[in-house]
Amino acid sequence: MNGERGSVEMGRDGYLPLFETKVAKGRILYRCYAASVFVGIIFIWVYRVVHFPPAGAQLLRRWAWMGLFPSELLFSFYWFLTQLVRWSPIYRYTFKDRLSQRYEEVLPGIDIFVCTADPRIEPPIMVINTVLSVMAYNYPSQNLSVYLSDDGGSDLTFYALLEASRFSKHWLPFCRKFSIEPRSPAAYFSTTSEPPDSNPLMAQEWLSIKELYEDMKNRIETTTRLGRISEEIRKEHKGFLEWNSASTRHDHQSIVQIVIDGRDPKAVDSEGQPLPTLVYLSREKRPQYHHNFKAGAMNALIRVSSKISNGSIILNVDCDMYSNNSESVRDALCFFMDEEKGHEIAYVQFPQCYDNLTRNDLYGTCFRVIIQVELPGLDSNGGPFYIGTGCFHRRVALCGMKYDKECEREWKKENDRRGRESASVLEESCKVLASCTYEENSQWGKEMGVKYDCAVEDIITGFSIQCRGWKSVYVNPERKGFLGVAPTTLLQSLVQHKRWSEGHLQMFLSRHCPFIYGHKKVPLKLQLAYSIYNLWAAYSLAMLCYVAVPSLCLLGGISLFPEIWSLWVLPFAYVIIAKHAYSLGEFHWYGGTIQGWWNDQRIWMFRRTTSYFFAFLDTILRILGFAETTFAVTAKVCDEDVSQRYEQEIMEFGSPSPLFTISATLALLNLFSFVCGVKRVVVDIQIKPLESLVLQIILCGVLVLINLPVYQGLFFRKDKGTMPTSVTYKSVSLALLACSIALY
Repeated sequence: MNGERGSVEMGRDGYLPLFETKVAKGRILYRCYAASVFVGIIFIWVYRVVHFPPAGAQLLRRWAWMGLFPSELLFSFYWFLTQLVRWSPIYRYTFKDRLSQRYEEVLPGIDIFVCTADPRIEPPIMVINTVLSVMAYNYPSQNLSVYLSDDGGSDLTFYALLEASRFSKHWLPFCRKFSIEPRSPAAYFSTTSEPPDSNPLMAQEWLSIKELYEDMKNRIETTTRLGRISEEIRKEHKGFLEWNSASTRHDHQSIVQIVIDGRDPKAVDSEGQPLPTLVYLSREKRPQYHHNFKAGAMNALIRVSSKISNGSIILNVDCDMYSNNSESVRDALCFFMDEEKGHEIAYVQFPQCYDNLTRNDLYGTCFRVIIQVELPGLDSNGGPFYIGTGCFHRRVALCGMKYDKECEREWKKENDRRGRESASVLEESCKVLASCTYEENSQWGKEMGVKYDCAVEDIITGFSIQCRGWKSVYVNPERKGFLGVAPTTLLQSLVQHKRWSEGHLQMFLSRHCPFIYGHKKVPLKLQLAYSIYNLWAAYSLAMLCYVAVPSLCLLGGISLFPEIWSLWVLPFAYVIIAKHAYSLGEFHWYGGTIQGWWNDQRIWMFRRTTSYFFAFLDTILRILGFAETTFAVTAKVCDEDVSQRYEQEIMEFGSPSPLFTISATLALLNLFSFVCGVKRVVVDIQIKPLESLVLQIILCGVLVLINLPVYQGLFFRKDKGTMPTSVTYKSVSLALLACSIALY
């Protein structure tokens, strides 16, 4: 210990810090690469200005040039923004042993929020696996309180939680005794299909726990499949009386049920150890009141939990994001409880990772480089944003408190907010906190709690916290803190990104714009870093132009790039090759495959030409008053044949969508243009004119390769995941119409 003190900088009051921050290594090489790319970009700008078509040139060529040059300027601006977060990423490491030595007896209360919205697309068995995983944290159970927010108001979800509460009496001791990881039963038994041979005692308990879990799972899935609770089950708990024949998903009273009362001496597991508090909440819903989606549910949870447990730290996770690391709570507390810097930290964000990814990540869901490079870069620029799940919050910061130097606090157990109230009395008194009218004429959703009126309520909430003077940190431990369910169809993935990018653009065009709301409150580099994601939707215009315009001009023999033997081709070639070569190397460095990188390039192009474009249109329509904000829950279940194709990495189209119509039309447009360009080379043999079209032919060829799964879905596949016939007809017609206009 003495040697450690000599090598590590001491914190305030002579304490060793609870975490350390390291700057990424090898950035000099990256900065040289970035500088060289910047020089290439400057030469491309010069080429566009110097070679701008004169007044007597073809009208189409002038218009195409005027479309392409602004697109390249937007690409360049976006690239410049990304350099801000890539320039000097930082990485955080915690010292949990020091935390235990100093604070084990005064660890703060942790309130954990699990949010679900619809038992049809978020199966109750999946929800309670997440609940069980966070109940089993390596943390004093008496300091843990778990709240399940059911925005679907379903008695099926409540029944599943009751079953989970009974199973937890056996599951928690098993996890504790044998240091089980992960602590979601479904995840654990799927990765450990056989009991360990080396430990006969564990093998015996393993079989017993597995049998208990399978029995519970069968009961929950059978009840869910039937869609109703039997009278026999209803008699088991008074909570079922909250549901009556008049209750519907969108019209019901507040339901608050303390399923496990952590302060009750009888609330113990099979080994006599205390269980965490477990609470079911379904806030009141009435058709005449806007419920503000997940943000409204979170604010109801904040209020109800303040009455029941009032934990100093709040963790919120989506119902499909189970805890994969039982030490995550202690990792987060190393930041909050650090003597030197902990008092200024408002939230600790873990990355959003998934456990159902295919080997080559078919839909590019992993965000491998964003997680490993860009989020650490955001951390170095002033703090990561709050992404809505896997985030530990300081309660007072989330509730609207501004930071000042007097915000330091003693980490001691809070006074018992419940006093001597019984669970039933407390349940009744909490119902008003979750009522529709409680927030009227209040600051909830404005200056308190999670913000309203935006599809990315989490992002603007985190930004507003940073603007109140607080800091945030990003931590990505070797063992992932949380794992969730990634979309298993292309449409799910595209719709999810449409919602994200639409919300980001709404933020940019609202009073929460980083450059307006954050002016003189956060560093300029953090404002710029937020803009990387705020401008996802606007970036679609440049991508659409670059995917469509060169192809259309190729059909008409109109050149938009330098001749292949001209020196002006060098900056174009260098920027394109260097950028993609570095991207491939970086992707592979962080554990990706070459095919995975190619899939990633494809899916980003699909997002930018479909999801982001529709997000841009919808945002403009909303500003003009022609649309309203909606919230789409991504389905967490799929048919068996869909799952099979996903595992085989066969792209799923299946249902008709305007998103697919755009993708297919662009794919066909580039195919027709590429065929026309190759025909000129092979049949017409027009060498001289072709010298100026080579780059356009190569660009079309690359886009054709990227779109191979689209062509298969349009014309060759016969399974149920093929492109719908209606989409095929529309896209062929639109592509032929565009080609006809370009030719004639």
